This record gives sequence, C-alpha cells and structure tokens, in this order.
Amino acid sequence: MIFERAARREFAQAAAGISVALLAILTSTNLIRLLKEAAGGRIAPEAVASLLGFSALNFMPVLLSLTLFVSVLLSLSRVYRDSEMVVWFSSGLPLTGWVSPVLRFAAPIVIAIAVVSGFLAPWANSSSAEYREKLSARSELSQVSPGAFREVKKGQRVFFVEGVEGDGSHVGNVFVASYQEGKLGVIMSDSGYQEASGNGDRFVVLEHGRRYEVEPGTPAFKVMEFERYRARVEDGEPSPSDVSPKGMPITRLVLEDSNPARGELLWRVGLPVSALVLCLLAIPLAYVNPRAGRSANMLIAILVYAIYNNLLSVSQAWVAQGKMSFWVGLWAAHVLMLLPLVLLFYRRIAVRMPWQRWGA
Repeated sequence: MIFERAARREFAQAAAGISVALLAILTSTNLIRLLKEAAGGRIAPEAVASLLGFSALNFMPVLLSLTLFVSVLLSLSRVYRDSEMVVWFSSGLPLTGWVSPVLRFAAPIVIAIAVVSGFLAPWANSSSAEYREKLSARSELSQVSPGAFREVKKGQRVFFVEGVEGDGSHVGNVFVASYQEGKLGVIMSDSGYQEASGNGDRFVVLEHGRRYEVEPGTPAFKVMEFERYRARVEDGEPSPSDVSPKGMPITRLVLEDSNPARGELLWRVGLPVSALVLCLLAIPLAYVNPRAGRSANMLIAILVYAIYNNLLSVSQAWVAQGKMSFWVGLWAAHVLMLLPLVLLFYRRIAVRMPWQRWGA
C-alpha cells in the first residue's frame, strides 16, 4: 500500500537522525572516558580507537532499541499534531491499522538487535578484555606515557618521563621510584633508551643520572652517580582469566546452567523482545492533543522506557543471584509491559476516539 510505504519512509527518516544523534552522544561519552584513562596512563594512547570500537558494538543493541521506539513515537506524534489522525479515524480506520506498518519497519531492526546482542556484542566484550590484558602485560617502559606518572607491578615501581623522541625507544628526563626489600630507591636520569642483546633479551639503559636509596625509619641514605645504568626488562605474560558470561556467544551461553549465565541469556533474549514491545507501545503513547502541550507524551514515553529497561535489569540481576527462576524472569518483565499496552489501546479505541476529545 502507498500508505504503508509512506509511513515506513517517515519512520526510517526519523530513525536515521535519531541514531546519528544517539551514536554521537554515546561515542563522545566513551571517548572522553577512554581519553581520561589514557591520560592517566592506565591504557596506551594507541589503544583508544580499538577500545572505542569495542564499546560501540557493546552499546549498539540498546541504541537500536531506543532509536526504534523514539522514531515511531515522533512520527506518529506528528500525525496527531497535523490532524492527519482525524482523517484516519473519519475514514473508519482503527488505531490498530498502524500495527502492520510499524511491525514491518521494526522487523529488520529487531533482527539486527538480536544478532548484535547474541554474537557481536559478546565478541566485542571478550576481545576488549583480551586486548586490555595484552596491554597490561607489555614491558614497563612501553607502558609509560610522556608527562604522566605510571605505576607498574601493583605500585612497587613508578615511572615518569618528560618526553619521547624518535621512534619511541629514546626518552628524556627519566624518573623511577621503586620499593624493594624494605628500601625506597629513586633514580633520575637525563636520558634513556632500549637495546636488545644477541640472545633476544631487552634492556633499558639510563645515562648520566643518580640513584638515591633510603630505608624508611632509619637515617641510612645512599647516593650513587652513574654514567650508564643498565636494567633488564621483559614483557609479562597475560594472566589467564575465565570467560565471563558477557563474553560468551549465545550458542555457548545456552549450554551453560550457572545463574550468571542464565541471567546474561535472559538479558540478550529480552533486548529484541523489549524492542518489539516498545515500538507497539509507541502507537498509543504518540497521542498528542494539538490544543495542549506537546511534551507530555514524550515525558511519559521516557518514563515507560526507563521502567521497562529497569525491569529487565532487575530480572537479570535476580536470576544471576538465584533469587528468581530463569523461566519466570524470561517473561515477567514483558508481561508487565504488555498490560499497559493493551490498556492504552483499549483507551484510545474502545473508550473515546482522540478526535472526539479535541473539541473538549
């Protein structure tokens, strides 16, 4: 039908603008967080782009769900504001006639949410965790960022370099503080660089500096000057860690019977189902009285979305903690939101038509 094509085209145009805006907001927020970690020396600057890509895949299901809900809501609200819905009802068509074009528009997005939440987001979570472990296992000097203090070995050693030259192997104005065998040592050097021996071992060489050594609580104090100070460095081994349920693909998650895995499975199944229910809820929630305020329905819609999302989160947490059965948590939140869906449709159809109230 011409009507359905026009409706889906309007939904798509609204969804394009909303998705770009939401993606920009969420990406900017994550970028600021990652840049803060990079400035503090917790991650390498070159890792920011990769970790940002992983985080984008992680929040994509929620972004698509919210985009679907808001695009249908805004498009139908415009239909009410421009009094096109008066013509719709005057032609003898019910409000449920919008269900078909909304579902046809929502179907590919719901499928995309299911694919991303079931496969791509878990891959992004596991890849991000593995990448962070590899970064943390790099050599001490390679983890240092210019102009920032960097703790390694759980705070037993602190590095600071003022600048990096060339290909990154040469550094200037080096400060190293370490605590070993009850003694505090501080090394200051004008410059330093890395070198490799014939057997593959790597060393850091500091030039023209001093080493101060003091035993806390005692007057013992040593000062040593050196022309070259050579110390062996090596990469650490990435610590093996158990794969969390968030990093498991859904095919593996189905076979797991632990409570955390059940909770994660509930969340992934609930995301596409909630997106479908929300786009149907947007049909009655889009009602706007042209003579009244235009923001009331949007505030109610935001509240409905927040309640639905919190219900899913609570169900997931209770299943993961063993406080609720998986099968009860799987449908409880959706049934609770289907009740207002039915009541809203009943109010708009069976009680009084919206166009009959506009003259009140």
